[in-house]
Amino acid sequence: MQTALQQTISNFFGINNQATSSMLSFFKEEHLTKDQFFVKKEQYCDRLSFIQEGYLRVYAESGNKEITQWISVPNYFITELSSYIFGMRSRFHIRAISDCVLYTIKKSDYAQLSKVIPNWPAIENKFISSCFITLENRVFNFLSLSAEERYDKLFEENKEIFNQVPLQYLASMLGMSPETFSRIRNKKLS
Repeated sequence: MQTALQQTISNFFGINNQATSSMLSFFKEEHLTKDQFFVKKEQYCDRLSFIQEGYLRVYAESGNKEITQWISVPNYFITELSSYIFGMRSRFHIRAISDCVLYTIKKSDYAQLSKVIPNWPAIENKFISSCFITLENRVFNFLSLSAEERYDKLFEENKEIFNQVPLQYLASMLGMSPETFSRIRNKKLS
C-alpha cells in the first residue's frame, strides 16, 4: 500500500517507481505538536515538508493583528519558500494548528535529487510552475470574487478545513473580518 507521499510524488511528478523510491529515501518522518513552530519569522527555513496529517498556519503580524496568509492541509507540501530557496530569513511564521505528521527533506538533501533522479531539473520546474499557478489563481480569486464567493470556493475545495481550523484564521486568509465570515457562514447554515 502506498503512502500519501508516495502517491503524490508518483502522480504529481510523473516519475517511475525507482525514482520515487530514490526520492522518498531523502524524506524523514517528523512530528509537530499543536502550537509548535515549523519556522518563526526571521529564522532560516532549511526544510520542505509533506503534510501527512494535521494543519499548519502561515501568518505574519501587521500592527497588533495577525494575518493568515495560508492554511496548509494534509497531502500538500509546506515550506517558507523565500528562505528555503534563496536562504533569506523567513517572512512568515509557520505554526501547527493541530498535531502534525510530516515527511521532511532538508535543503542539503534536496540539492542531491538531481544526482539520483534523471531529468530532475525539468521535474522541479513543473513543481515550481504548479505552485506559481496556484498563487496566480489565489490572487485572481481574491481580486475578482466577492467575500461570499471566496467563502464558497474554499468550502467547495476544502470542506474539512471548516471543522479543523479556527474560523478567525479562515476569515483572515479569505481577507474578511470574523464578523463577515460568521454572517456568511450563518447564511449558508440556515
